[in-house]
Amino acid sequence: MAAILQVRFRSSIGLFDPSFSARFPKFLPQFKPVSVSFNPISAPTLCCHRFVLRFGSTSAPKIRRNQYPVAAVMLLPDNPVVSDICATAVAGGIALSLLRLWQETAKRGLDQKLNRKLVHISIGLAFMLCWPMFSSGQRGALLASLIPGVNIIRMLVLGLGILKDEATVKSMSRYGDYRELLKGPLYYVTTITLACIIYWRTSPISIALVCNLCAGDGLADVIGRRFGSRKISYNKNKSLAGSVAMASAGFLASVGYMYYFSSFGYLEGSSRMILGFLVVSVASALVESLPISTEIDDNLSVPLTSLLVGSLVF
Repeated sequence: MAAILQVRFRSSIGLFDPSFSARFPKFLPQFKPVSVSFNPISAPTLCCHRFVLRFGSTSAPKIRRNQYPVAAVMLLPDNPVVSDICATAVAGGIALSLLRLWQETAKRGLDQKLNRKLVHISIGLAFMLCWPMFSSGQRGALLASLIPGVNIIRMLVLGLGILKDEATVKSMSRYGDYRELLKGPLYYVTTITLACIIYWRTSPISIALVCNLCAGDGLADVIGRRFGSRKISYNKNKSLAGSVAMASAGFLASVGYMYYFSSFGYLEGSSRMILGFLVVSVASALVESLPISTEIDDNLSVPLTSLLVGSLVF
């Protein structure tokens, strides 16, 4: 049973009752307070208050959310507007640098399918690492969403043939056809944009969306091509190794980002949330393995599954 120590003091003078310090001078340091509850007690002539300190809690520890989100990661904490603008420039620069890197590797002859999946895995996950640089609230979410949002326009312009960029087409398409940008790549940037605007960093759904799309679906193809000799019985185009890799990578990435955002106080991680991530990742891998996946792009089916299942479990 939890031991209870009651400390009475007079609010009128703000001092502890002298009898308390006289009776418990040696024993107080031996206890570690777990929780404190404050209960006011009214009296006709004197107002006293009671503190109740409970010790020895036996409940299992939770992954606690910080009471005060860390503002130190903002570039200019004293000026949130300018800080958000700078964060947009930094995050956009990181995403653009990664894209230029994979464009260069594509030019140098790296396998096109592998190169495309490296773009797929790295861009979204690296961008999500930049989210704590933005301020809390809708302004930060909107400015962050500009980065993938601009790429929606870019995919439309390139995919419709209005502009040409062979390096981008080669690094993002399966067969080098610019019209492919209107499918998978467009769904990809749209998913990340909506994750920013609607759910942002305080929701596990945004984590599940991005992690299963980037880490899960990306590694499924890489591992499946290398170790996927054993095919799934109901879909010979998918391998068991690829499906297991997808569920595992999506789940582990989701848990990692849960701890990451919890450290800043944006959400409170828990074992229930971890279980939810497992359910979402397994469901996404299962849907991706179905024969219908040959008709519906993975960049559309995986986010939709993550969204629907995530809405049920979180």
